[in-house]
Amino acid sequence: MGKGGASIPDEEWERFLRESEAGAQGAPEEPSARARMVARRLQEETGRPEPWRAHQPARRRRGKGWYAVGLLVALALVVVALDPGRVADWFGGGGGEGAQAATESQRPGQAPPTEAAVLLPTVEQPFRGSPAARWGDGTAGIGLPEARATGWMSKAQVAQALDRTRDFLAASSLDAGVLRGERPRAAIALINPHQRDVQDYLATAFRAPSRENDPLLLFSRFDSTKVRLVGDVVKARGRVTYEEGDRGAVEVTSDVTYVYPVVRAAAGSDEVVRTIVRREIVMSWDHPAKVVIEPGTFSLVSYKMDTTNGGCDTVTGYLTPEFGAERAAAPPGDGPEVDPYDRSKSMDARMREAGDAGCGRATRS
Repeated sequence: MGKGGASIPDEEWERFLRESEAGAQGAPEEPSARARMVARRLQEETGRPEPWRAHQPARRRRGKGWYAVGLLVALALVVVALDPGRVADWFGGGGGEGAQAATESQRPGQAPPTEAAVLLPTVEQPFRGSPAARWGDGTAGIGLPEARATGWMSKAQVAQALDRTRDFLAASSLDAGVLRGERPRAAIALINPHQRDVQDYLATAFRAPSRENDPLLLFSRFDSTKVRLVGDVVKARGRVTYEEGDRGAVEVTSDVTYVYPVVRAAAGSDEVVRTIVRREIVMSWDHPAKVVIEPGTFSLVSYKMDTTNGGCDTVTGYLTPEFGAERAAAPPGDGPEVDPYDRSKSMDARMREAGDAGCGRATRS
């Protein structure tokens, strides 16, 4: 209702607007003051104007914006409910994206976070939900120290020994053929052939593997008739250190955790599980004048291994991961709980905790 005027029925007003805009005959010749104002605007403005009588809230644009945001939030909540992993992936928590972790240079003070552990791996993202998603690929995840003259070796010789140590780690735990079950010839060629006890172990381990002569103590191997790796990337994290050893030798210690994503060998298999192997290997680059050794080879001092989902109480010479159905049917382990990604404890401490308790229980994979 206009000030000091009579009310015009809404139906008549809307008809007048339509007819005025279209220039129809029969429009009122002497419209009210309100009508004249609209008619003048129709003549003066180009394009279709908004009806003067239309109601437009003062903050309509902001209202529309908040409605759109509210709709997006509602959709996001639906996505979170249906696929929480996708949202975590958007923010780098899904194991596919995110900044790569710096190479390990010293023992960490604690285990990596567990927030993403609920996310399951996929063929497209085999390290999803795992700290390994941010680890280096292969040898890129193994930190080498700066070389310095030590024992009988010059700085250049120590650097060469460190490079060959990394070559051994690659040939024993990352080589595609070895992972498919082939004999690790390149890795074995770096071991002192005159170290008789080790050579006896190697000969027996591949012919008749046993708990005492298990090739997995040094090499990662899968039975290619049963499982296959997902993609061509193995994640690794660890470091190499060295010091002077007996008779002036350079004693090198590697402590590395490897993460292997696998599926069943059958074509089309897409259930991804991970096998995690941590090895500590101590090798001695001996002085050839004091120890019988071939140039470019090292003597093994000790080797330790700890595995998650690689088989327990079954020695076949291969890592034997279990999948969902097998895990469900298997009895729970009777050993202590272990976080396979926790590198804050030394291998010695890990082995002491495990003792002879049998199969441990991994808190995540």
